[in-house]
Amino acid sequence: MSSRLIGVGVGPGDPELVTVKGVNALRAADVVVVPVMDSGERGRAEATVAHYVSAEKIVRVVFALNERSDRARREAAWDAAGTRVAELLGRHGSVAFATIGDPNVYSTFTYLAQTIAELVPGVVVETVPGITAMQDLAARSGAVLTEGTEPLTLVPVTAGAAVLEEALAGPGTVVAYKFGRQAAEVAGALARAGRLEDAVWGSALGLPEESVRPAAELDGSPLPYLSTLIAPPRRDGGRGGKL
Repeated sequence: MSSRLIGVGVGPGDPELVTVKGVNALRAADVVVVPVMDSGERGRAEATVAHYVSAEKIVRVVFALNERSDRARREAAWDAAGTRVAELLGRHGSVAFATIGDPNVYSTFTYLAQTIAELVPGVVVETVPGITAMQDLAARSGAVLTEGTEPLTLVPVTAGAAVLEEALAGPGTVVAYKFGRQAAEVAGALARAGRLEDAVWGSALGLPEESVRPAAELDGSPLPYLSTLIAPPRRDGGRGGKL
């Protein structure tokens, strides 16, 4: 029987936002892998998973989660993590990988799955979708992500503030991920695009240190790395105006 690797989205941090299917997948797996930057830390994915499975089932695997400048170091870290997960698959029939948000949206699981497909011939790779930070922030702030025919654009600000500027110049709502370290540039881009007034940002959603604030209050101070921004378009014409 083929071994199975299941990427399970566990949401942005609130344990209550893990889907029923996600909980079932975590409990059914022989082992649950959680990504960490250091083997001694307890990451957000692990903190969420711990509400549903015993500590004995959880295995921390170190990933270069924030490594962008040194490609060789990043590749080596991915290879090492893949080898570790391949070893677990050799001893267990099913391994779940818990990832914050959704496993198919800017997730480390994508790179792991590619590595495992080469290391473990015949492995079955599956994913269980998870609630994303933009959905949670919209719910907590009251922001509406889309109406009628509006497009929705999602950009990682780790690609540079210019990517956000280009998106803000277009129609529809713009969502920015991982913008905390470039908060000053983001505030400037919103102001130039005329979108500062209606935009909102949030971090640590569903956790005790949660912060959900109007983007107009951005003062240029650095924010948590995993901060999320929602910048809706101007909506005129009343109810159904975007249909």
